[in-house]
Amino acid sequence: MPSIDSEDARQRFASARVATLGTTNPAGEVDLVPITFAIDDDRLVSAVDHKPKTTVRLQRLDNIRANPHVTVLAHRYDEEWDGLWWVRVRGDARVVSTGRRHRQAVDSLVAKYPQLVGTPPTGSVIIVEIDEWLAWTARRSEQAGG
Repeated sequence: MPSIDSEDARQRFASARVATLGTTNPAGEVDLVPITFAIDDDRLVSAVDHKPKTTVRLQRLDNIRANPHVTVLAHRYDEEWDGLWWVRVRGDARVVSTGRRHRQAVDSLVAKYPQLVGTPPTGSVIIVEIDEWLAWTARRSEQAGG
């Protein structure tokens, strides 16, 4: 199974439109939630956006405050299995509600997602300091995102 070099892994991950955030809840169980995100060097940013939520007190934010270790997975599925790939990052996250880091995270998300231009996120942002990248592809010659 071909591996992906670090630059290719970063490009694939950054180009993904959605990823899955894994946090650990107080019972020690893993909670998974789809997120939109942007990559800035070795930082992943995500935000609580305007889409309807069942509550304003989100479990993912509480989980991060209690245990900052997170895992995020982006992947591509294709019926032609030669096109399969995944990239997983791990790191420590923090929740930021105001300030320069918050504005930078929102700006990064607005730059990636045109849907956010008219209604940029105003809620808390998650900032993950990535300390591990792991990736796999079924075919080494595939282009990022392709």
